[in-house]
Amino acid sequence: PHIDVFLDDGSTKEEWKMMAETKKILDPKIKLTATCVRVPVFVGHAEAVNIEFESPFSAEAARDVLREAPGVLVVDKREDGGYVTPVECVGDYATFVSRVRDDQTVDNGLTLWCVSDNLRKGAALNTVQIAETMIQRDMLKKKAA
Repeated sequence: PHIDVFLDDGSTKEEWKMMAETKKILDPKIKLTATCVRVPVFVGHAEAVNIEFESPFSAEAARDVLREAPGVLVVDKREDGGYVTPVECVGDYATFVSRVRDDQTVDNGLTLWCVSDNLRKGAALNTVQIAETMIQRDMLKKKAA
């Protein structure tokens, strides 16, 4: 259950990269941890995500927000097969979110499952989509000459 070489703190280089990239994209002060593993699939990334919010945020509210997010498809039925696996997302540009539920280990926490086709929805496409969103929201400032 590891990818790449081990670092002095016991994490791997891939885990370090995942945490560093998340901090770079979202917020350098965000606290996170990751365990990266290789699984026998040709294509796909999957993440079990635990999120702690500053204030209460219900699983139902999270599903509603995620349903409105561009490029995200929520498939969250509480039954066998009511979620998406890496094999099922192959060839799709969406990021699929499933298993949204309260995290009982922290206050204001949620747990969810995400999968995507890393060849379709990978770093390059994400970068373009983030830039497009930032432009649409007028979040980019011109540098003074």
